[in-house]
Amino acid sequence: MSLESNKKTVNRMPLEAFNEGRLEVVDEVMSADMVDHSSQPGLPPGREGIKALVTAIRSAFPDLKNTIIRQIAEGDMIVTHVRSSGTMNGDFMGMKATGKSATWEAVHIARVKDGKIVEHWAVQDQLGMLQQLGLAPAPPAAKAA
Repeated sequence: MSLESNKKTVNRMPLEAFNEGRLEVVDEVMSADMVDHSSQPGLPPGREGIKALVTAIRSAFPDLKNTIIRQIAEGDMIVTHVRSSGTMNGDFMGMKATGKSATWEAVHIARVKDGKIVEHWAVQDQLGMLQQLGLAPAPPAAKAA
């Protein structure tokens, strides 16, 4: 598969699965034995865990919007920088809805083999998101010297 084809495969997750709630996309782009190295606690492994996450986050953030900021591809690895935003109108992962909006960023790394995602890693600004939602304290203002 070409790098461009692999990018298109990876892009379907934030743009179709998460933005549109299309759970069938998970099965279409992820291998049956996909390993998610960044899975959320309490969710099943692999594709079923991803589907549960899509369902939970779309329920909590019905206006969720993911935007791809930049993407780097080399060999079988695709690195995608994603900006997410949404309003927390539902409970999420044990946290009560706040009605507040947040914008956060994440970097996703996917390994693609034979046109399917076989591994996934992610690093995201969960603290920044929680602070914007009022679920974590904001840092104190810096003092002038």
